[in-house]
Amino acid sequence: MPHDLAFTSAAKLAALVARRAVSPVEVVDVVLDRIERTQPTLNAFITVCADDARAAAKAAEAAVMRGDALGPLHGVPFAVKDLVNTAGLRTTFGSWALADNVPSADSPAVARLKAAGAVLVGKTTTPEFGHKCFTEAPLFGRTANPWDLARTCGGSSGGAAAAVAAGLGPIGIGTDGGGSSRIPAACCGVVGFKQTLGLVPHDLTPDGFGNQSHITPMTRTVMDAALMLQAMAGPHRCDPHSLGLAVPDFVAAARPDGDLKGVRIAWRPLLGNTILSREVRDACEQALAVFAELGAIVEPVDDNFTGTEPIWLI
Repeated sequence: MPHDLAFTSAAKLAALVARRAVSPVEVVDVVLDRIERTQPTLNAFITVCADDARAAAKAAEAAVMRGDALGPLHGVPFAVKDLVNTAGLRTTFGSWALADNVPSADSPAVARLKAAGAVLVGKTTTPEFGHKCFTEAPLFGRTANPWDLARTCGGSSGGAAAAVAAGLGPIGIGTDGGGSSRIPAACCGVVGFKQTLGLVPHDLTPDGFGNQSHITPMTRTVMDAALMLQAMAGPHRCDPHSLGLAVPDFVAAARPDGDLKGVRIAWRPLLGNTILSREVRDACEQALAVFAELGAIVEPVDDNFTGTEPIWLI
C-alpha cells in the first residue's frame, strides 16, 4: 500500500481521504519517507518541512473526522519550486546569496493550494535564479533524473519534475519562462505546460523574463494538472498581468468524453534544425490520429521558424 500511495494521483488521493479510506497522515508519511530515502541520490529537494507537513496532515485528518467541508486537494502532498515564496520556509532561488531568505507570506498560488487542502512537504531544486535548462547549482549540487541517475532531469523546474516522477508527491509547483516546466516534464515523463499569461498570479516575476515567467503545474496526470490549475488560477492584485476573468472549469474539460469536434490542433514536428527522434515523432503522430478520430482538426504548420527568438517564444 505505501508504494501504491506514492504513485496514486492527486485526484484519487483526495477521493480516498474524503471517504476515510486513507489518512492524510499516512499519505504524507509515505511521501516524506521516500524523500528521505531518495534525497542522497536524486537530490530533488533543497528544503524539506517534515514537521510542518506532519502537523498539517494531522489537522487535515481532524477535519475529515469532524465532517468538515473538504477542498478538492484535501490531504494531498505538494512541493514548491524554490523560486516561489513560501511563508516561514526559506526560498533560496538556488543561490548562496539567498540561502537564509525566509519569506513572510506565501505566493498566491501556494496559498490557494493550501486553501484547497493540499499539504506542503518542501521546496524543490532549481538552478540559480532559474536561468538554465538543467538543474544544478553551487548551493545544492546536481539533481538527477529518476529514470536514469546518470541523465539530466532538465530545468529549470527539474526538482519539481524529478520529485513528481519519483513519487515524492503527486503534484508540484514549477515555473516556466522559456521551457522551464516543459523541458523537465519531457525529460522525466510527467505533465508540465505553460498556461495563458495572467491566469495564475505571479508575485515575483523576474525582471529578466518580464511577462514571460509563469507559475505552472507539474503532475503525473492531466487531471491532476487541471485540479492544480483550477485551484491556483484567478485574479490577484499582486500581478499586473492578472486576468480579471472568471476561471474556466478545467476539471470538467479534462474529463475524457470522446468528443473533440471542432478543436484545432497545430502540428509541426520540427522547429528550425531541431532533430526529432523517431520514437517521439511516432508517439505524436499516433496521438494525432486518435485526436482526429475524435473530431479534432489537425493542421500542419509550415511556417519557417529559423530565428532564435521566435522559436524560444513558442
